Amino acid sequence: MSEPSAQRSAGTSRVLVLNCGSSSVKWRLYDGDEVRDKGTVERIGEPGGGPPDHETAVRQILHGLDLTGLAAVGHRVVHGGRRFGEPVLIDDDVLAAVRDLVPLAPLHNPANLAGIEVARAALPDVPQAAVFDTAFHTTLPEAAATYAIDQETAARYGVRRYGFHGTSHAYVSRRTAELLGRPYEEVNTITLHLGNGASATAVAGGRSVATSMGMSPLEGLVMGTRSGDLDPTVIFHLRREGGMGVDEIDDLLNHRSGLLGLAGANDMREVLTRRADDDPAAALAFDVYCRRITAYVGAYYALLGRVDAVTFTAGVGEHAAPVRAAALAGLERLGIAVDPARNAGSGDRVISPDGTEVTVCVIGTDEEREIARAAREVAAASR
Repeated sequence: MSEPSAQRSAGTSRVLVLNCGSSSVKWRLYDGDEVRDKGTVERIGEPGGGPPDHETAVRQILHGLDLTGLAAVGHRVVHGGRRFGEPVLIDDDVLAAVRDLVPLAPLHNPANLAGIEVARAALPDVPQAAVFDTAFHTTLPEAAATYAIDQETAARYGVRRYGFHGTSHAYVSRRTAELLGRPYEEVNTITLHLGNGASATAVAGGRSVATSMGMSPLEGLVMGTRSGDLDPTVIFHLRREGGMGVDEIDDLLNHRSGLLGLAGANDMREVLTRRADDDPAAALAFDVYCRRITAYVGAYYALLGRVDAVTFTAGVGEHAAPVRAAALAGLERLGIAVDPARNAGSGDRVISPDGTEVTVCVIGTDEEREIARAAREVAAASR
């Protein structure tokens, strides 16, 4: 393959998407809506794993691609704080702002910055766009984003609900409206992004009005290794009575809790297999996981007032039929039900019975496609 090129042809729609995670880089090269090339570099910086750092990983990716005629590069950035409510063209000021937000996303923003810096150096004439996980949630009403603590302290340290998975929730809620054949701005949807990380969002006419993740991705639903909602006193109790340090508690709640803490496995497929074999720990993990989702769906139904669709997405949401069925069980009085035969199918589809008030959908998320769309728009506006 050829070396990276900064040459761009007029009207081209080729876009490279770089999604730098804490220990991985996912990338896709689009030509219009078609994926020309894609891949994932994993275990970055791990002993015996992949490249030593994100800079090396991104250089290797760029070196192996033909980027002739590239119109834009789209970068996923996890935390944009309150400053970034939409995708932006990256310049030195944007980089400085993303760097200032590192304390709010210490595992992810540094990786995002590394990818941006390498790509800007290699492709100095190609517009580069930052697409923020938090941006979709900047429409949250203040009553939804504000924690009930001393407001001077909250303002000083940036303590508020930011929300995450915004790129996924934006894409899936838009696709839900398309699946229903209705204008996006008229549809109210509860989107359930259920992967190793998990979050719920209430979307009213294309605007996020409530979301389960908070100041960090720890709050909300039960996840693969994260606890989700927790009485803050648990932290004080572990510190005072257990003598655990702050970093140890942080590790416990982020890396040794959730499904892993309950069942010893963070993969829902293993939990489901063990549950079918009457493993009590797996059964409890499943019940805790689904009960939390049910509670959020009910709460968001009340906040929205009218719900047109509930949509499942991401690894668990797309592939775990028992989770979908259990999470919505008992909500028939709200017009929410799951048809067993449709639930057992595959692909983007409606899984609720005909005639139900609320349409239940399964839609595959595509954060990279959403990033490409946003990057293309930012690049076009910069010309």
